[in-house]
Amino acid sequence: MAFESEPTGYEKTALSDLQGAWQNLRSKVIEQAGFLGWEKALFHIDEAMSWESVRNLQYMHKCLVLVRNILRHPDVPEAVCVWLEEVNGCMEETLDALRKGKIH
Repeated sequence: MAFESEPTGYEKTALSDLQGAWQNLRSKVIEQAGFLGWEKALFHIDEAMSWESVRNLQYMHKCLVLVRNILRHPDVPEAVCVWLEEVNGCMEETLDALRKGKIH
């Protein structure tokens, strides 16, 4: 029986950028915890990063909308807002790559 070998090179895709942006947003929310809505935001960030969401990018996009709405107030730390915008940009790039068939 033949075993699959691990690839020696990996192609960076919009999806990998999106994953990294979500991870950085999550870390920043935890680091800056204590502002209004941080726990709700963390719950929905975790939901967006779940296996089910990765396999359904439209659902992930809905999670992002919820996170944006939760974090839409003046008490949210600037660093969290920066990473939220990064996730938003990466989400747009990923959905565009999906439409163009660059990712499956």
